[in-house]
Amino acid sequence: MTIRVLPAVGDPDAARVITTLLGQLPDTEQAAAPAGDSTTLVDTLARAAAESVGDLPEVVLVHERIGPVPALDLIREVALRFPAVGVVLVTADTSPGLYSAAMDSGARGLVGVPLAYEELAQRVQSAAAWAAGVRRHLGRTDDAPTGPGGTVVTVSGAKGGVGTTVTAVQLALAARASGRSVALADLDLQSGDVASYLDVQFRRSAADLAAIQDITPRVLQDALYTHPTGLSLLLAPADGERGEEVTDRSARQIVSALRHRYEVVVVDCGTQMDSANAAAVEMADTALLVVTPDVVAVRAAKRMVRLWDRLQIRKAEDTTTVVNRHTRHTEIQPALVERITGTRVTRTAVPAAFKELQPSVDAGRMHELDPRSTVKQALWALAGELGLVKAPESPGDRPGRLLKTRRK
Repeated sequence: MTIRVLPAVGDPDAARVITTLLGQLPDTEQAAAPAGDSTTLVDTLARAAAESVGDLPEVVLVHERIGPVPALDLIREVALRFPAVGVVLVTADTSPGLYSAAMDSGARGLVGVPLAYEELAQRVQSAAAWAAGVRRHLGRTDDAPTGPGGTVVTVSGAKGGVGTTVTAVQLALAARASGRSVALADLDLQSGDVASYLDVQFRRSAADLAAIQDITPRVLQDALYTHPTGLSLLLAPADGERGEEVTDRSARQIVSALRHRYEVVVVDCGTQMDSANAAAVEMADTALLVVTPDVVAVRAAKRMVRLWDRLQIRKAEDTTTVVNRHTRHTEIQPALVERITGTRVTRTAVPAAFKELQPSVDAGRMHELDPRSTVKQALWALAGELGLVKAPESPGDRPGRLLKTRRK
């Protein structure tokens, strides 16, 4: 069997050395050009896994100087999202402490720098054998995950008051109503309102997961609140200052753990950028930016998109914008928003009809919003456009359920 290896290395010289050595290993081929950063690696693996587990490379080599995500955090994410891939860390530090940390993160081996042919061959073959065993196991298990895990959608606001939380809540409710398992995480850590919108009082929050190195299913379940609608909620801390405990590293672990367990994960990132919700936006399959059709909000959206691009969080073309409180009479229409921000604007625009929302918002019962509400209908249609709802199993299913839209 030919072993497919995908290197992830940002340093051009190191990439050339690894590529040269891989070309000399027997029964080994490089699966693709080296991934120059963590985002490229995860995106490449996600595209392969979307086809089938068999399209994934058997081995990924992660160089210690990969960025912007630190190597050990990247290994942990790959191990959680793509369990049928063996990950090997390439590093100059071969101390027992780093070896132990790499194993705890999910690596299947560690190879020292400068690279030696025999050591690299041994580590690659060992990781490939482990990956082959996992794939055989997955092949016998009908309910085992064979793809990249659940779909993660982050919802961010261009500025305050544009409707970020309402959008996140309704997207999650639409996905749940279609039969998917759904987690709604509030990473608006200083001022999150998901609990208020869904009439929830719960003392656990994302801050309780911040210091945990290994978020097991049991630990995760203890931090989640199961809402009567069936949504699993991970709330923002009641005391806003505790939000500082959630770092980018802990946010990555939280999102990865949720993705591994739920079919759909909706993350409310609010409007203030910090390291935690920036990490979530970077990891997301879809990063949704909510904007209202006014000059201030559109300018704020443009600033946000540029910020994400400068910090290598998200490119404009990989960002999806939805226009909220849309009317036909305003000068700023979705096409103009798309042109100004450089993002893709959704076909679905959410109408301006706050009077429909106000009773549910004031009562904290957003899940009881009238189905006849034009806002709810638009947001549930948006969920279909984003591919968050499950298609009916047969034409005989109940009418009125949204069909899943193919994700691009």
